[in-house]
Amino acid sequence: MATNATHGPVDVLVGRVAERAAARQLTIAVAESLTGGQLATALAAGEGSGSWFRGSVVAYHPEVKFAVLGVTPGPVVTARTARELAQGAAHLLGADLAVSVTGVGGPGPEEGQPAGTVFLCTAGPGFAAEVSEQHFPGDPIDVLHATIRCALASLVARLEA
Repeated sequence: MATNATHGPVDVLVGRVAERAAARQLTIAVAESLTGGQLATALAAGEGSGSWFRGSVVAYHPEVKFAVLGVTPGPVVTARTARELAQGAAHLLGADLAVSVTGVGGPGPEEGQPAGTVFLCTAGPGFAAEVSEQHFPGDPIDVLHATIRCALASLVARLEA
């Protein structure tokens, strides 16, 4: 498992995102596939989220990724897709910074990628796209929870940079 996936419990990470986003007066958006809305739910629970959280697009089906967020049609468990999801969400929702996740929760492989493979990106106007590939062990629920923690840790890192 990637070390940045374990930077604390979700509520602590959300608290850090909320604090940094508010202090820097930046807005946050989410484009999520694998996590099915749970990343947005976590962020919406953050203190003062009404001032810094712009919203989320849950683009679970590939056609939603293509039609709504401008992802290039093709395989969706890729670094390119993660980058295009984040850029599309930042643009669509008018956010300063967006985080995206796409991957294979399992239990089996998809698109030639093994279960637990996740591509994550943070990007936005003024923020160059940073994509990472993660490999999380466990069942689909373990992968989902690790993905949420990793996405939040990535947001914290970008907001603290």
